[in-house]
Amino acid sequence: MKKVVLYSIVGVPIALLLWDMLRYSNNSLPFLLVIGGVLLVVLGLKGSAPKKVVPKSVVPLLSKEKEQHYLDSGMSTSEIDFFRDTMSQTKVQIQQLQDNINKSAKLKAIDLRHDTLRASKALFKELVKEPQKLHCANHFLYTHLPNMVELTDKFIEINSHEIKSKETYEKIEESSQIIDQMASLIAQDYQQFVADDLEDMDIELSIAKQSLKRDNINSTTVEKV
Repeated sequence: MKKVVLYSIVGVPIALLLWDMLRYSNNSLPFLLVIGGVLLVVLGLKGSAPKKVVPKSVVPLLSKEKEQHYLDSGMSTSEIDFFRDTMSQTKVQIQQLQDNINKSAKLKAIDLRHDTLRASKALFKELVKEPQKLHCANHFLYTHLPNMVELTDKFIEINSHEIKSKETYEKIEESSQIIDQMASLIAQDYQQFVADDLEDMDIELSIAKQSLKRDNINSTTVEKV
């Protein structure tokens, strides 16, 4: 729509001007050449290659159960909207990352080494369970995951070149090293997010062990009596 308006604004005045010039000129060839040139430019712009389409996130309808879950977590309506928008975009990015990884054996090897996709999906699930902890995943949501998607996008693009120069191979190797480091950071993001749960489990295990120890001591005392 924007292109149609642009063509109308630019093209109509030019066409009228050229028409007037043709009416009062004995030699129409130069003006016909100009018109032809203008048409070629317009057609060239119209036929230019489209930009890469970036998948847009679509926020699903909020169920009553999910809404109650978020409200029980202490979130306001605006916080729920922000959370759901963020998670919807994150879901799209995880899917894009998975698609990219499936296109390259090198990326599959990196994913296997760091469990990048599993960590990303697991962190996503943890956030849905504990939405009030969204701020604890800032690095993952706004830096590491988006960068990982962008890096793998570029890697796939460069790696798909049919003819590769020495510089191309160097870029591929450099990119794979950076992607490997980013994959490691995503794995760390997940570990850090669930660290509190692990600490809570350690405390519970310690209490349980102490309780079992007391029970064993009491049982031994009763048997002696």
